[in-house]
Amino acid sequence: MNPRRPTRQITLGDDRVGIIRIGGGAPTKRHPNATPDSPPHEGGPAPVIVQTMTAGYTHDIEKCVAEINRLAAAGADVVRVAVPERKDTDALREIIPQIRVPIVADVHFHFQRALEAVESGVHKIRLNPGNINDRDQVNEVIDACKEKNLPIRVGVNEGSIIERKDKQKRAVELGKFFEKTKSRSGGGGGSKQAHLLGLMIAKLEEYLDIFRERDFHDICISAKSMDAAFVTDIYSEISQRFDYPLHLGVTHAGPRETGAIRSIAALSGLLCNGIGDTLRISYANDPIFEVEDGLELMYALGLRERKGVDLIACPTCGRIQVDLFTLVQDVRKVLATEIRVPMKVAVMGCIVNGPGEAEGADVAVFAGDRRGIIYVQGERVANVKEEEILERLLEECRTFQNRVEAGEVKLGDKKVDIVPPDPIGELGSGFDKIAAGKVERVTQVTVGGG
Repeated sequence: MNPRRPTRQITLGDDRVGIIRIGGGAPTKRHPNATPDSPPHEGGPAPVIVQTMTAGYTHDIEKCVAEINRLAAAGADVVRVAVPERKDTDALREIIPQIRVPIVADVHFHFQRALEAVESGVHKIRLNPGNINDRDQVNEVIDACKEKNLPIRVGVNEGSIIERKDKQKRAVELGKFFEKTKSRSGGGGGSKQAHLLGLMIAKLEEYLDIFRERDFHDICISAKSMDAAFVTDIYSEISQRFDYPLHLGVTHAGPRETGAIRSIAALSGLLCNGIGDTLRISYANDPIFEVEDGLELMYALGLRERKGVDLIACPTCGRIQVDLFTLVQDVRKVLATEIRVPMKVAVMGCIVNGPGEAEGADVAVFAGDRRGIIYVQGERVANVKEEEILERLLEECRTFQNRVEAGEVKLGDKKVDIVPPDPIGELGSGFDKIAAGKVERVTQVTVGGG
C-alpha cells in the first residue's frame, strides 16, 4: 500500500447528521456548521468514505427516508439522492430532518434544482459538467453553496461528456473520437481511449476554471467510465493534475455478479496506489450491496477498521466431507446480524487447511467425515457431529463476543498450536473403514488397547 495522496480536505454535514471529512490532508479551518462544543479535528488523512445512492424516487418522502436510514444503518457514510424535479427538492425539506447521514443532491440538467436543494438543507451538491455548462448558471450554484458552506462534486462521466445538444459540435467531437482505430490491445480502441481521456480532462479543467475565478475550492472531482482499465488511467492522470479529493467509481458497472469484478478491478489498484478519498461501487441492484461491498473492499485493504465478523472459508475441492457451502451461508447470515466485534471466524471443510486457519482465527471449525472440531483462539472446545456444527459454532461465537466485550479476552490472541487430528480416527469412523478395506492403515492403531 502506498501512502495516501495529499489533497485539499473538504467537509460536509453538521452536528446532527455528523460531519464527514473527505481528503488526504488536514483541514485548514474549522467546519462552519460545527457547534462550539464539537471536538476539534487533529489533522491527518480522513478515512476513505463509502457512498451509495438511493434507488427510489426522492419525492416519495416516506420510502426515501426509510431507504436512506437503511443504507446508513448498513454503514454508508454519505447517501446521494436524485433531484430531477422541483417536487424532489421540495421533499428534501421533510426528508433531511428525519435522517442521520449527510445527503448529496445529484443535479444533472437543471441548475435551478441545485439552488432549490441548497435552500432545502442538503449537505453537498453534485454537478455534471456535460449537462450544466452555462457559466452564469454555474456561478449561481457556486455562490449559493459558498453562502451555505457546502461543497460541490464535479462529476465528469464518459456517457455525458460528449456534446449532445449541439448536433454540429457533437459531430466534430465524435469524428475525433472515432477517427483512429489502433488499440493498445490491437482491437481498435487505444487511441479512442486516449482521445476520450484528453477530452474528459479538458472539460474538467475548463469547468474548474469557473470555480477558481469564483475563489471556490470546496470541491471533490470524479471522472467515471464503464471501462475498468480506463478508470484506472483517468484517475491516475487527474491525481497528478489536481489537488482536490477524488471520488472513485466505475459507472454502468452492471449487475452485482459482474459489476463487483469490474469495480474492484479498477478501484483496488487506485486505492493501493494512494489514489481516492471517497468511492461508490455501482450496481444495477439494491444499493445495500453497494455499501456492503464498498466496506468489504475497505476492510480487505486495511483502509477501515472492520466492524462485525471477518468470515473466511475453504474454496471448492474434492477433500470436503461436509455440506460446507450451506454451512458457510448459514453462518454468514446469522453472524452478520449478531456479531458486533471484528472477530475472525474460519469455516474449513477438511483437515488440510483447517488447522492452520483455525490457529489464525478467533473461532474456527474444520471438518472431517461428517464431523467438525471447533476451536476458540486455537484451543479445542468441541468435536461434534455434522448436524450439530452450526449451532455449536454460533454458540461459541456469541460466547466469545461476550467475553471480548467484558474485557476477558482480546481479539487475535492465539493460545496454543494446533496439531492436525488423525484423519482416519478422530474425525471419522476409522476402525470400521479399515476393517472394510476402504482406506489404508496410515497410523499405528490397536484395537482394544492391547
